[in-house]
Amino acid sequence: MILGRVVGSLWATRKPESLAQRKLLLVRPHASYRLSSGLDQIVAVDTLDAGVGDDVVVCIGSPARWSLGSGNLPLDAAVMAIVDRVELDAG
Repeated sequence: MILGRVVGSLWATRKPESLAQRKLLLVRPHASYRLSSGLDQIVAVDTLDAGVGDDVVVCIGSPARWSLGSGNLPLDAAVMAIVDRVELDAG
C-alpha cells in the first residue's frame, strides 16, 4: 500500500465498460515511497469520492482489482482509504 496525496483528476471518454462509472485520480506518493517506474504520480481508481488535496491510501496490483470486486478488472491501483490523520513516532 502507498500513502499519497491526490494532485488531480483524469477524464477518459473511452475506457472499458467495467470502469465506465469509476473516477480516476492522479496520486503523488509521499517521500517515503518511490515508484519503481521512476514516475512521480500514479493513476488510481477511486470509489470513495476523494478529491484534490486529500491524503489517501492506494493499493496496487491484484489486491487493487480484488478490492473493487473482481480479479480481472483492467487496473493496477485503487484508492482504499481517505486518511483523516497521520501520527508518526518521534523515534
